[in-house]
Amino acid sequence: MHSFSRPVVFFSRTQCLDVLCQSNRMNPVSSEDYLASLNSARICLGLDRMHHLLRRLRDPQTGYASVVIGGTNGKGSIAAMTASILTAAGYRTGLYTSPHLIDVRERIRIDGRMISSEEMNAEIKAIRNHVTGEITYFEFLTAVAFHHFDRQGVDLAILEVGLGGRLDATNLADPVVCVISNIGRDHQNYLGPQLKDIAREKIGIVKPGVPCVTGVRQRNLVRLFEESCRGKGAKLYRLGKDFSVRSEGQGFFSFSGIQRIHKHLFCPLQGRHQLDNAALAVGTVALLSEKGYRIEKDAIGQGLKDTRWEGRLEILQERPLVLIDAAHNPPGVAALCNTLKAQFAGKRLLVIFGVLEDKDCRSMLKKLCTIAQRLIITRPDSGRALPPEVVAKVAAPYWRDVVVAEKPLAALYRALAEAGPDDLICVTGSIYLIGEIKNAYRKIHREKQCEGKF
Repeated sequence: MHSFSRPVVFFSRTQCLDVLCQSNRMNPVSSEDYLASLNSARICLGLDRMHHLLRRLRDPQTGYASVVIGGTNGKGSIAAMTASILTAAGYRTGLYTSPHLIDVRERIRIDGRMISSEEMNAEIKAIRNHVTGEITYFEFLTAVAFHHFDRQGVDLAILEVGLGGRLDATNLADPVVCVISNIGRDHQNYLGPQLKDIAREKIGIVKPGVPCVTGVRQRNLVRLFEESCRGKGAKLYRLGKDFSVRSEGQGFFSFSGIQRIHKHLFCPLQGRHQLDNAALAVGTVALLSEKGYRIEKDAIGQGLKDTRWEGRLEILQERPLVLIDAAHNPPGVAALCNTLKAQFAGKRLLVIFGVLEDKDCRSMLKKLCTIAQRLIITRPDSGRALPPEVVAKVAAPYWRDVVVAEKPLAALYRALAEAGPDDLICVTGSIYLIGEIKNAYRKIHREKQCEGKF
């Protein structure tokens, strides 16, 4: 038996790296290693840690106006479209989104340009010097974004909520407009089991006197939103009541409401659900116009047309058609299925599927089995991934046989080997999964080795 002459003290990974840095300044821990030490799989809701860190940084998030965008699905698309419109209108616009597909720098952009590697390293070093206790990966990156936008003098920052809203790190911003896209069942372990529980967390981003734009349609949730906004003196603008969108076909649509009419706008993002997201973005900039921001109609049209948002019904190759989509919960999969049925009817569909452990895997598979002839299961590159063999057991009642490939690339090669030139391969279920597949295509094309296999 061992005996100890001193008490045993346990340090977190972050504390260990900080101690190492202080004791060996000739060989400091790199910014990349420090960021990796902040476990990205850890979710720890609460504002105290972030509040203390931002206070030590002199609250950089108060140095510019912001729009905070929450909801279950579509918030990233709305954020990207809103930011693109504001950039087209001549405003220096910051955009903060999560998660990323390939490079963490994707999360922080100004006028469509990712933060550079040099800027990222400088920001990480600057923020590290103010961290005195535990901090999560998402909180740290949110502080980096706030600080970077302040240093770069943005006019507005478009901030996508990470998870929930009320206790999310982005909720320490001081928005001029809030957006809540929709409410669906997701992250129930953290936000509560019922839609009303989830809605209460999401609507926590709305501030007193700040208008809220939403696409929520469920009657009981609309009443909840109306009561909450009324109690805060915040005017609520609802898609389908206060403003509307009408499809004109081929991605074109018209918008009317908030004392505005726009015809023949174009949304480059695929799927009928993206027209609702575009309407929420246009409604948001309409409210910004009422607050004194000059946003001409031409800027709205150009900004929408210029929007680029990867991983949303994105085509990676033709014959066989390979597309990736970031549907990672039942409402997202439902929207994906509707789009695939509408746009690719008659094609044999092979789905490569991987999912995280906190998702409603069964509901997602029940929707996919109505349109997919083949299912190939794999493991997303995340510590929270649900093991493929577990997913296979859930999928067993819905397909005669399924294929399990532990690695995403192996799943892709299996699908390509089985698919005919006119078939469709769809990769979905997890943003981490589609990021890995997209990265593989990027590397192969960069090396000019795509002929013959892709």
